[in-house]
Amino acid sequence: MKRKLFLIKVLLSIVLLNTQCTVKAPEDEAVEKSRSLVAGFVKKNRIPGLSVSVSKDGTMVWSEGFGYGNVEQQVKVDPSATRFRIGSVSKTLTATAIGLLHENNKMDIDLPVRHYVPSFPQKRWEINIRQIAGHIAGIRHYRGQEYLSDKRYATVTEGLVMFQDDSLLFEPGTDYTYSSYGWNLISAAVETASGTEFLQFMKQNVFEPVKMTRTVPDYGEVLTPFRTGFYALSEDSTWFNAPSVDNSYKWAGGGFLSTTEDLVKFGNAILTGGLLNKATTELLFTPLTISNGKSTDYGLGWRKYEGNGGGEWYGHSGGSVGGTAIFILSPKEKMVVAILSNLSEVGYDRLHFTIAENFMNYR
Repeated sequence: MKRKLFLIKVLLSIVLLNTQCTVKAPEDEAVEKSRSLVAGFVKKNRIPGLSVSVSKDGTMVWSEGFGYGNVEQQVKVDPSATRFRIGSVSKTLTATAIGLLHENNKMDIDLPVRHYVPSFPQKRWEINIRQIAGHIAGIRHYRGQEYLSDKRYATVTEGLVMFQDDSLLFEPGTDYTYSSYGWNLISAAVETASGTEFLQFMKQNVFEPVKMTRTVPDYGEVLTPFRTGFYALSEDSTWFNAPSVDNSYKWAGGGFLSTTEDLVKFGNAILTGGLLNKATTELLFTPLTISNGKSTDYGLGWRKYEGNGGGEWYGHSGGSVGGTAIFILSPKEKMVVAILSNLSEVGYDRLHFTIAENFMNYR
């Protein structure tokens, strides 16, 4: 009888052990749920390669690549290494330069921009860094196929020729019109205020302190390790190589390459005060208002979003030739999400917020 009871206890222990082994940790469930979601999204949207990285409380909780960074050579995406075009997420990085110079009393964002860039033509109204960074200065955006420019500009000041002779669209502060060209002008102002060439300033003061070792300007003719191929979709959903472009006229507003893991490092540095003090971060995050009192939902290089369950998120999207990016962070949740792909015109919709929600469900 005792032997029988002993065998029953052993069998029950084995059953309980197996049951415990099949119970997944909440974070594992979040990863599996997100992985399935992204894999389906990649397949549905015919995306050659995509990278996603998520951090919570300063710790990377998920980082994974899907598909190919280079379709022709079948090189798989590596979220720690594969460099994608980040498009206008570059503005968020450049906003840090404004913040650093502001903190060190080297840039007054309310002075006329011509104080820093005297070569910029006089307009009907004066415009300042705050207005330009918040897209309320009246500077125009791309026209026609200007975004396909393949001309090399030796300096950021040379690149201003793309728009500098055009009139402002409206009196500064009275309306909102998104403009990547405005950030070209900001990069020229950064050079004057810092006394350092723009790309060098970004490397020394933003990228290196955060150990963003994979974030670099997208020089087309330079051999750049782990740079992804750039693709577009034909009408019959066939991949083809996106047109060759030169981003030298718009480093500050859309010319950088990066990885999702580098962007997460950057986001965590912003959240923890590793780059800017709290007051400066608040300055960059706070949406501007135009003269009628309406909020633009856009601060200085940072857009304000509402998460799936409410709550304030900040970040930027980025569309470039052969690349689509989204980067968001939540001060409250202490979470950062970055998604990069090597396909033009990908509509992420709320994918990034759904992923964030998956990881918010465990503490």
